[in-house]
Amino acid sequence: MWFGYFQKLPKIHRYTLGLRIDNLFVEIIENLSSASFSKSLEKQDFINLTIRKNDTLKILVMVLWETKSIDDKKYILLSEQLDKIGKMLGGWMLHLQKQNSPGKS
Repeated sequence: MWFGYFQKLPKIHRYTLGLRIDNLFVEIIENLSSASFSKSLEKQDFINLTIRKNDTLKILVMVLWETKSIDDKKYILLSEQLDKIGKMLGGWMLHLQKQNSPGKS
C-alpha cells in the first residue's frame, strides 16, 4: 500500500518525509524479524523499539496528510493499518510481559 502512495507523493515530500517513512517501514520489518528470532527477554526490547517507530510513523503520515500530500482516503486506509500493527505489537508485548513476570515459573 505504502509503495503505491510513495510513488505519487509530490517531489517536495517524496525524498524527505516520504523517504523517512519508507525507512521506518524497513526498520519496523527489521526489528520484527530480530524479535522473532530472539530470546524472550530480548524480544521485549525489539518490540518496544518497534512500537516507538510505529508511533513515529503514524505522526509522519499525519504530517503528510496535513500538508495535503496524501488525500483523506489514503490517510484513513494507511492509519487503520498502522493502528492494527500497533494493537498487534501491544498484544505481543503484553504476552511477553506476562510470560516473563516474576510469578511465572
